[in-house]
Amino acid sequence: MTIIVTGGAGFIGSNFIYHMLEKYPDYRIVCADCLTYAGNLSTLKGALENLSFRFCKINICDREAVYRLFEEEHPDMVVNFAAESHVDRSIEEPEVFLDTNIKGTAVMMDACRKYGIERFHQVSTDEVYGDLPLDRPDLFFTEKTPIHTSSPYSSSKAAADLLALSYHRTYGLPVTISRCSNNYGPYHFPEKLIPLMIANALADKPLPVYGEGINVRDWLYVEDHCKAIDLIIHRGKAGEVYNIGGHNEMRNIDIVKMICKELGKPESLITYVTDRKGHDMRYAIDPAKIHRELGWLPETKFEDGIKKTIQWYLENREWWQEIISGEYKGYYERMYKNR
Repeated sequence: MTIIVTGGAGFIGSNFIYHMLEKYPDYRIVCADCLTYAGNLSTLKGALENLSFRFCKINICDREAVYRLFEEEHPDMVVNFAAESHVDRSIEEPEVFLDTNIKGTAVMMDACRKYGIERFHQVSTDEVYGDLPLDRPDLFFTEKTPIHTSSPYSSSKAAADLLALSYHRTYGLPVTISRCSNNYGPYHFPEKLIPLMIANALADKPLPVYGEGINVRDWLYVEDHCKAIDLIIHRGKAGEVYNIGGHNEMRNIDIVKMICKELGKPESLITYVTDRKGHDMRYAIDPAKIHRELGWLPETKFEDGIKKTIQWYLENREWWQEIISGEYKGYYERMYKNR
């Protein structure tokens, strides 16, 4: 089995690659990533030592490069993590999100049509559903919840989802889609909430919290997410959408206070800043379908996962400090300049 993993140098994609290499030593895993600001080849340092792994620096919008890769590798499956994903950046510069998240997805599916594929899996987000009111804790996102996007990022992901479903209906492409809640864990890019708070707290810098910090997210440990995708690509039904949630709803402010406590830092570091434009108030996923059909349930409680995550950042300071300094951008050149 050969699987192309796009965006595999990013947070969730890299964790998925390590999961697959460990669980399926006879699989060939090919990572396609153009190494934008959030793609870090040093994240895949361990994978690069594995003979079953190959890295290719390509942009999924580059049709010629994508087709060449398919001709070389003859993949059985594609798992598409490649996406611009930071909401704030999408508000400032929406066009790049449309290019990567929509056009790039189309190019990958066209390659799958041209060369044949057993499964194309689109990794999406719960943000396509919009948000839920804070005063209705009984409400959850299901796969039948109408799409109601709030940002250029979520709109681009929703468009890609609809495009993927249309390729299934029109061309018979064996597509599955997963929509997950907020992930956390190792290799999370430092601009995101949890790693940003950890890094800033360790440096005794202000901990910026949007608004009053009362926005609620359902947090999913990245390892649990990878196990869910593994199940979907092997046993999921083509043409179906699967929600993946962590059953771990937390207010942003409570997470920041938890990090302060774990690191022994004062809550006086917390600084409240102007809220994000169009900021969604609450996300909460109902993962009943994937549990019912594939037997998946999240295994990691947030209280345990956040401790493991903090410990990982304490033990891997060099990784995130290089990102903060910008030095990580030269890793690809250092790795391949003599090859």
